[in-house]
Amino acid sequence: MTITFSLSVKPVLIRHLPSSLTATVLKADYRAGVKDFYRLLAAQTTSLLGDLIAAFAMQSTVVFRMHGSAGDAAGVFLAALLPTALLGPVAGVFADRWDPRRTMIASDLARSALVLPLAFAWTLPQLYAISFAVSCCSAFFAPARTVVIPRIVEAARLVEANARIQQVTQLVRVASPAVAGALVMWAGEWLCYFADSASFVISASLICRLSRAAPMRAQPRRVSAMFRELREGAYFLGADPQFAFAMVAGAFATGCFGALLPVYVRDVLHGAPATYAALGTSVAAGSLAGAFIMPGALPLTLMRVGMIAIGLPILSMAVVTNSAAAVAASFGIGLGAAWVAVALGALLQGSTPAALRGRVSAALTSLMAAAQAAALAGAGAWAAWVGIPVVFACCAALLIVGCARWIVPRCVRILRR
Repeated sequence: MTITFSLSVKPVLIRHLPSSLTATVLKADYRAGVKDFYRLLAAQTTSLLGDLIAAFAMQSTVVFRMHGSAGDAAGVFLAALLPTALLGPVAGVFADRWDPRRTMIASDLARSALVLPLAFAWTLPQLYAISFAVSCCSAFFAPARTVVIPRIVEAARLVEANARIQQVTQLVRVASPAVAGALVMWAGEWLCYFADSASFVISASLICRLSRAAPMRAQPRRVSAMFRELREGAYFLGADPQFAFAMVAGAFATGCFGALLPVYVRDVLHGAPATYAALGTSVAAGSLAGAFIMPGALPLTLMRVGMIAIGLPILSMAVVTNSAAAVAASFGIGLGAAWVAVALGALLQGSTPAALRGRVSAALTSLMAAAQAAALAGAGAWAAWVGIPVVFACCAALLIVGCARWIVPRCVRILRR
């Protein structure tokens, strides 16, 4: 898969250069973009591997060392989601104001320091507090990365670039449990936390070498200006409420599904931990396949196909309750999830004005994190009330209806034209 990169050299300057020199400038600019993209990809891959290893170690600590309940384990995820939901919009404003490279470096170094106390945490409140603090720094990293990618990747190649990111991400997700398990068995959870800290340092050193992540123009520093910028990002996102509804509904549905999947395996499939592991492996395999097998479609179409590809397999798991069908459905869920992730990244990076990218992406991420937090908090009670298959059917309906609510108004506008 070939990725081409945008050229930041001004046409006015190029017209006054000899043709040979122009070709040299364009070639150098292209090479700079290629190097920057792969530096950013390497930085993200390294820090993601560290994050997944640390997350595995935290779950191992809560479940096996502290003998915690399912609610205790879910609390770790909630502590990590809350900063994204609460700080996301504000972090997006600053991502548009600050130098994104420096923002990412500062976030990496802060997380490198904050994750180390996990090695000495012995109580659940300590784990929750540290997870919350680390996630606060991550809330600033994510929108800054969204701002950087369109500056180094040509708009027409954003889908391909995001597909490459998804390919590497899914490979890391497949490999991380084995790596984390080996570290825990060899030395204990503390080594995972030190490895995560080191991964952030490596990520920061790679981001330091980005050459084309120039800061935006200076922004006013008054508090009133910050609130105005918050409103601008919210208004831009609210200009397409069907899209926002589809994303929030999708986040809520997948949050419910993920929270209830282990209980579904135990109580509905009457399976063992090996069955749950097989479903997780199937989702990861589907995500990996989806990142490599990308339909040749525009981001909007790819998003719709992906949401339906997630919803239908979840519906099949509610209707057909056997292990083989669940494994096959899990592969389809992973396939659709990869397509949605690639399309969402391309849409946010390519369709949002450069000055609003941080705010818009952070606002949408905040809404989706809040939906996932609500799903984690309420999924158990809803399943106890109506049963897991009914909850799964409702999740599938949310995904399909959310997609339809987004598609139908667009089709009506097209027909009216």
